[in-house]
Amino acid sequence: MMYLQDLAQHQMIAYQDLFQLQKLPSSSFREPSASEFYQVLLMEGSGKISIDFVEYEFAGKIALFTTPYQHLSITGTTDFLIERLAFHGDFYCIEYHKKEVACNGLLFNNIYRHPFIPLDDDELHAIFEKIRVEIEKEEPHSEPILRTYLQLILAISSKIKIVAQQVVAQGTPIPLVKFKELLEANFLTQRNITFYADELALSPNTLTRKCKQYFGKSPSQLIQERVVLEAKKQLHLTYKSIKEVAAALNFDDEHYFSRFFKKHTGVSPTSYREKVGISIVADLSMK
Repeated sequence: MMYLQDLAQHQMIAYQDLFQLQKLPSSSFREPSASEFYQVLLMEGSGKISIDFVEYEFAGKIALFTTPYQHLSITGTTDFLIERLAFHGDFYCIEYHKKEVACNGLLFNNIYRHPFIPLDDDELHAIFEKIRVEIEKEEPHSEPILRTYLQLILAISSKIKIVAQQVVAQGTPIPLVKFKELLEANFLTQRNITFYADELALSPNTLTRKCKQYFGKSPSQLIQERVVLEAKKQLHLTYKSIKEVAAALNFDDEHYFSRFFKKHTGVSPTSYREKVGISIVADLSMK
């Protein structure tokens, strides 16, 4: 236990404040926290992971993925080591690099699936170690090497996730497949459970029960998460004003939108944009 506590104080290494690698005891994640970084966390143990206050049970060796300003906490049955890789969108934009690694909506920003993947070997741990060695060199040409290692981690993880999703999709009840399709098509204008229940010829209570059983979330949670996800996308990938983003998401005014966004992320839309930044994708869309 003392070793893990000491480790948290001495294992933080970073590259220009945009790319960080750290070893921490799982007890460091007991309290919910959020930041402007994407995170990849490697761990082996058992317990519960809470992402935006939705709980997931885990056991064994896993890789966990979180996006900026998702609230994360981890409760283990015993204390164990977590390897945390954090990167800012200015270091590696997952949307800009989607042709190389299509991880956006798969590893990250996937509201319908577990936020982690099982690991059968130490391949990702080995790449983490290569990253650690490269950062400690403190050489000016390290950035493209680190970005390549990160891309390899995301590519390997995406491959594992795709296989896992194919297995899960085969057993997905048809009404829930249709619910997901309806939500993706209508979340901007339809945020009432009754609409989706009526479209599926189900009662609101039945739809809620089925969603909780399969997704681990209620329809209301999924609707809210999808709206927040779109808001984050608009703030990060466009130069739209807060007022324009609010209008695009069909909020009555920007103040109501700001309250909604802060309630679900812990930060205002303005603060989110300042911390997370505006992606290079926004510049390319203007050309």
